[in-house]
Amino acid sequence: MTENIDKKELKILADILALVLENEPGQSVNALETLKKRAKKNMVTGGAIKNIFYSIAENPPKPETKPSSRSRKSTTNNADLIKARSQITSLTQDINRLDTVIRSLRVQNESLRSELLLTQQSRAEIQSVLYSNQAKEPFKKILGIIFFICGLLIGIATTAIYHSVSSTPPPNNSIYLN
Repeated sequence: MTENIDKKELKILADILALVLENEPGQSVNALETLKKRAKKNMVTGGAIKNIFYSIAENPPKPETKPSSRSRKSTTNNADLIKARSQITSLTQDINRLDTVIRSLRVQNESLRSELLLTQQSRAEIQSVLYSNQAKEPFKKILGIIFFICGLLIGIATTAIYHSVSSTPPPNNSIYLN
């Protein structure tokens, strides 16, 4: 009875085996969704799959010594089954390898995000220092101008006091006016 297994049914059985053997919950969910879609597409019911399991359990394929047309079909089915199993194994290995790559990329992404955050914080600190220095700059100019004017006034006042206190009388220039 196992010779009557359709290739579509065999693919669904292979998907069921992959679903059972998977350890990753995300991959199991994806395999289950694929299995549902394929069974719906090929119009394979749960009863048909159950009957296939029963037929395989009751009549496991046995190697025959004489090559006949039935054994050729059986070996073809066995070859297809072995090919499907090897394909499932290689796909599982590919998925595991890609999962490892994705995990390493996530770790790298997180490290780059933390580095970006530190860079943004240092940029914000530098900008705040720059803004505070720029805010102080007009006051420095104003204070410089005030000090210059005060110095000038003090210099003029000192000169006026010195000349008013000095002992030499100013020369009489009135003779020149006549």
